[in-house]
Amino acid sequence: MYLPTPSGRQRLNVLGALDAITHQLITVVNETYIDSHCVAELIGKIVHENFGIPITLVLDNAKYQRCEFVRQCAEKYNIELLFLPSYSPHFNIIERLWKWIKCDCLYCKYYEKYCSFKDEINKSLIKIQQQKYKKEFDSLFALNFQSYNNAHIMTA
Repeated sequence: MYLPTPSGRQRLNVLGALDAITHQLITVVNETYIDSHCVAELIGKIVHENFGIPITLVLDNAKYQRCEFVRQCAEKYNIELLFLPSYSPHFNIIERLWKWIKCDCLYCKYYEKYCSFKDEINKSLIKIQQQKYKKEFDSLFALNFQSYNNAHIMTA
């Protein structure tokens, strides 16, 4: 049995910030690549929302997030940057969203045309804000994290 696969490579990048309390999603989407300018654009969108309270942006350790340009942009808007330890996606609730999106529209699905693929990703992103999914997302984005105190860690 053969499974169809797309030819060529087209990419859809989604950089997102998820409000830990309200579950409001703010995104920057492009078809090229994510860099420090995309992070700065995301910071600008967050500032534009005018939350009226101090903002802490939780980031992983990607170089384009840790660079001086992003630090200066955050400082300009008085946004605290909190960098997670390396290899700790379980501390970042946005990773739960990305996993859900993959399950919702990517796993075991083939899109013959790139525009269909892109439309399905956008539909999944829109679901985050819909009331009929509120209970599911409230559970998915609950602020419970798994940590490993007193664990014996071995590396090879």
